[in-house]
Amino acid sequence: MRVLGIDPGIAIVGFGFIDKIGSKLVPVQYGCITTEARTPQEERLKQVYESACALMDRYKPDTLGIEKLFFNRNVTTAFSVGQARGVVILAAAQRGIPVMEYTPLQVKQAVVGYGKAEKRQVQEMVKMLLKLSAIPKPDDVADALAVAICHAHSTVLANKINGVNRS
Repeated sequence: MRVLGIDPGIAIVGFGFIDKIGSKLVPVQYGCITTEARTPQEERLKQVYESACALMDRYKPDTLGIEKLFFNRNVTTAFSVGQARGVVILAAAQRGIPVMEYTPLQVKQAVVGYGKAEKRQVQEMVKMLLKLSAIPKPDDVADALAVAICHAHSTVLANKINGVNRS
């Protein structure tokens, strides 16, 4: 099963493709989509959408996990991130790729075993679980891989509960 994890943003969208083969997690490709700050919002969203489409067409994920929007004080940022999430979800929907959303707490719980883990702990576990030589940079990429790991584990668990064996 090929899983795409997304850490949404308007300036940086982290992505990570992993394959779940039995109980093994194998990194396929990871990186980030970036947009320039002085570019009009609609152009930035178009860039995120087109890049997400190209990645999905190239790596053909079976499923997508995306981080839920964490809303804090900056409303403008929250709206921009929400719009970027929307265009990624649209790209997946157009390709028939099922999407699941996860809170940061759920991702930390799945990757580290503790929902209030520090960012560095999550990054170290991503490196260890995927047998990477270094923590992926920028942080958005490590976060996207953490979402992919969370989704891979959640999908396997859901399949076991529902009596489906597709891992």
